[in-house]
Amino acid sequence: MQGFILRSKKQITIISGLLIVFAFFNHWVLHNERMAIGGLVAASIIGVLPIAIQAFQAIRVKVISIDLLVTIAVIGAFIIQNFEESAIVTFLFLFGAYLEQRTLNHTRSAIKELTEMAPESALKQMADGSFEEVDVDDVDEGDILLVKTGAKVPVDGTVLSGEGHINEASITGESVPVGKKTDSQVFAGTILENGTIQILANKVGEDTTFGKIIELVEEAQDSKSEAERFIDRFAKYYTPAVLVIAFIVWLITRDAELAITILVLGCPGALVIGVPVSNVAGIGNGAKNGILLKGSEVIHDFSRVDSIVFDKTGTLTQGTPAVSETIYYGEKDNDTLKYLASIEHESDHPLAKAVLKELGIKNYLEVENTEVVKGGGIVASVSGKRIAVGNVSLMVQENVILDDKAKADAERLEKEGNSLVLTSVDGELKVLMGIKDLIRPGVKEDLQKLRALGVKNLIMLSGDNQGTVDIINKELQLTKAYGNMLPEDKSAYIKELKEKGEIVAFVGDGVNDSPSLALADVGIAMGSGTDVAIETSDVVLMNSNFNRLPHALGLVKATANNMFQNIVIAIAVVFILLTSLLFSDWMNMSIGMLAHEGSILVVILNGMRLLGYHLKK
Repeated sequence: MQGFILRSKKQITIISGLLIVFAFFNHWVLHNERMAIGGLVAASIIGVLPIAIQAFQAIRVKVISIDLLVTIAVIGAFIIQNFEESAIVTFLFLFGAYLEQRTLNHTRSAIKELTEMAPESALKQMADGSFEEVDVDDVDEGDILLVKTGAKVPVDGTVLSGEGHINEASITGESVPVGKKTDSQVFAGTILENGTIQILANKVGEDTTFGKIIELVEEAQDSKSEAERFIDRFAKYYTPAVLVIAFIVWLITRDAELAITILVLGCPGALVIGVPVSNVAGIGNGAKNGILLKGSEVIHDFSRVDSIVFDKTGTLTQGTPAVSETIYYGEKDNDTLKYLASIEHESDHPLAKAVLKELGIKNYLEVENTEVVKGGGIVASVSGKRIAVGNVSLMVQENVILDDKAKADAERLEKEGNSLVLTSVDGELKVLMGIKDLIRPGVKEDLQKLRALGVKNLIMLSGDNQGTVDIINKELQLTKAYGNMLPEDKSAYIKELKEKGEIVAFVGDGVNDSPSLALADVGIAMGSGTDVAIETSDVVLMNSNFNRLPHALGLVKATANNMFQNIVIAIAVVFILLTSLLFSDWMNMSIGMLAHEGSILVVILNGMRLLGYHLKK
């Protein structure tokens, strides 16, 4: 019976409201007092049932809850035969609880949206080679799956064949489709917008990146910060205190209605709900934007960060060499570029890959008589011409004449931190390319946003040489930048900052910087959802996009401020209600309950504003 009553709270609220309307209609229109009182008594009894059951269940686990205060207040109103107050109080309490649940469910919309994205079925290759639709739970690691246009990718896997574009918004927060081909990695919950691909299942079920995201966000939203733990302790002692105060007031004044009203007005509902709703909404906003905030404690620490320490490679820079500048000597010769691409195609060197990516040439010429010059480059014959591709030393060895302009270009590019790739055809210099690990687009502007958000120190630690570090530092204008740093050196530096009393966040790739991520007050991984990044850090930027970092910092600051606002609102309302009760004549139990439930709704709506948070320009 208790379960049935609690499940029917919505229906009970409606019936209670209709009975109150029926009672007031009889009182004001029909002037039938007996029917009016009957309606109010029925509304009170029906309405108090779920509240009393919840109070009893709380007492069984030795908790004095808000429901107990309301139950005692209603019983007291019955004793003094104030049926109008008892009926209105129970209705407002139930209606307020209904609105709370509705709005709280809305704040958890991020989780709901994520779970709705979870794939339910998959096209699995059977023993005879055909594909059959099966439940996603029946897919095992190593199975081959077919994904068609418009379908959800059911598991984390590797593309075996086919091409297409996948919307990875559920993982990265970015709606721009990402091209996929053979050997590309795909993630469960993403959507194939065009094409058809076959994939090999690498991770299934809860082990997928998508499964871990849902689990992490759920855990984060259910976690409690120090502020919430304090409020829980406060409410634990505050509620009995209200009971004692109401009893003392009754002993002194013998005014039962005054004592009962104190019980109603003293309910700390808004205080108890205000901080959790801000926490849930803030984490939900982060989840929708590809930012995993792993709990309320992270929000508290991150919002007060003094210094942010960055790894260089893969964090401030793109992490892979790329052509930064191309200089032609004489007219741009497409044949020379084909010669260059054909030779680099036969090399696995990172610089060769950067050149090929820049040129984008797919049709290669036959390369003959290849000679690898250690520490210099490659010399080979292509279409009957002698082609040399390498550094300045190789050009000197090949007797290639470098005029003053070429020498000046080479010197400038090296000072800017580039590795050089020169190309000569039959002893004549044709092309000079500068290749380096490029700074991520927009990083300089994002660092300025972090400063504007109150970060005092922006520090770079890198294992690269100090010269390269100084070049990047000059462009980004960081507070400090140190090169030649091993992982243990980075950890020691972070420890030193913490000993000085600074609150430190470390931003890294989540693999070789795991010690620093764990040691910092807030570890932030540019991890693209990798296992190490998710497990080691406190914050994960799922798309490895640096411009999410200012949004994340702005969001946690807004969330922390929102929590504080809700605490102030809750305390102020209780103070005003009790003061009005003691020093004015207009305050009564019904008005107090209306204000009480209104304050709960206000703090919930205030918290919900975080769902639409975006960083101001």
